[in-house]
Amino acid sequence: MALRRALVPMVATTLLLTGCATGGTARSDGSAEPVAIGGGEALEGEITVWSWDVAATALDRLATEFEQENPGTTVDVVDVGYDNAYDKLSVGLQAGSGLPDVVTIEVDRAPGYLAEFPDAFADLAPVIGDQEADFDPFKWATGTSPDGAIAVAPWDSGTVAMFYRSDYLDAAGVDAATIETWADLVEAGEKVKAATGRTLMSIDVASAATFRTMLHQQGQGYFDADGRITVASPEAVEALALLKDINDRGLLQNVRGWDGRVSATKDGSSAFHPEAVWWTGTLTSEMPELSGKFGVVELPAFTEGGARTANNGGSGLAVPAQAANPELAAAFVEFALADVDSQVSMMENEGLFPSYLPALENEYFQQELEYFGGQPVFQLFAEQTAQIPTIAYATDDALANDAVSNAVVAAVINGEDPATALQAAAEQIATATGREIAG
Repeated sequence: MALRRALVPMVATTLLLTGCATGGTARSDGSAEPVAIGGGEALEGEITVWSWDVAATALDRLATEFEQENPGTTVDVVDVGYDNAYDKLSVGLQAGSGLPDVVTIEVDRAPGYLAEFPDAFADLAPVIGDQEADFDPFKWATGTSPDGAIAVAPWDSGTVAMFYRSDYLDAAGVDAATIETWADLVEAGEKVKAATGRTLMSIDVASAATFRTMLHQQGQGYFDADGRITVASPEAVEALALLKDINDRGLLQNVRGWDGRVSATKDGSSAFHPEAVWWTGTLTSEMPELSGKFGVVELPAFTEGGARTANNGGSGLAVPAQAANPELAAAFVEFALADVDSQVSMMENEGLFPSYLPALENEYFQQELEYFGGQPVFQLFAEQTAQIPTIAYATDDALANDAVSNAVVAAVINGEDPATALQAAAEQIATATGREIAG
């Protein structure tokens, strides 16, 4: 299950940390001095952790286990609610006070906060720094600050694959294992429509989520590592042209938002659904009547041998420089995120798919799932998690997504040339941000 996503305005880049941090020292300008951990102090005292929804439930459960293993410690998990989480985090970073010992930050938010507030979080290298190879490389990269500090420890991954209606493919004589490229998928979609009348995909075009997934699997975001705008790159144009072609062929159903995607899936409107691993929970909980009618394969590649996955969702844990007890906070982060038993338990109980790769070797992820006709679906996602391409994020990602969403609608729904629509989006982003468009 994914943590809910929404666009919450980031604090303007001109804002500075002010006031004294609770756990760190203060510089002469009032900004927070980076707090150091790993001093070997005995674990004792109390920490407060901010999270929301099932993530808070998971941490609260693990807090009890942590306290039992570390007598004299107390971990208070507070569900701050998703709608308030980023407002409270931004205000606390701006003020230099008011934040807890541990905070939850989603993967696409982390780079923006780290760029905007480079000294606002502790470097977690003393507790997990030697375990880089044990984590989802995409999540590790997005949680690393510009100066190389491990500021946001990876938690859950939103590894993406292609869910499909096995009964529709059977009716059309299509073998899912033969779908290796997007061209193969379009061909399969034509056969399925001819045999069943169902479309290839039901997606929310205006959200640009599917377009962004297609861009991510090609190793690109809206910006490159130097902060230049890449929304009009050849890879982006190819992805948008593909979506337009699918729609032009009558193989695309445009739906609205989360509810639209769920309803279309439940109604059986389409054969294929490019979704993250947490979609398994949506299917089993909201559509039990469709048990035995779904399978999962990797995303089709753009070219043979290309990447066949991407990421959609997931989060990490960070220790603010303001932490009153940074040693205990870092120890709890390590206990929750760099421990096989903890990670497996969060998958079993809360549906949070691990970023910690050793956990994915647990037998839990090898089980055959009845809902998917006995397919070991989690094993497929486990194999793909380590293959997620690393991409760059920027503080202007939310603004860029608005411009790109308009371009996707213009091309897919209104028939505009994809290259023209994306170039217009790039110029709009450049005008609004002052950033350079990549050549």
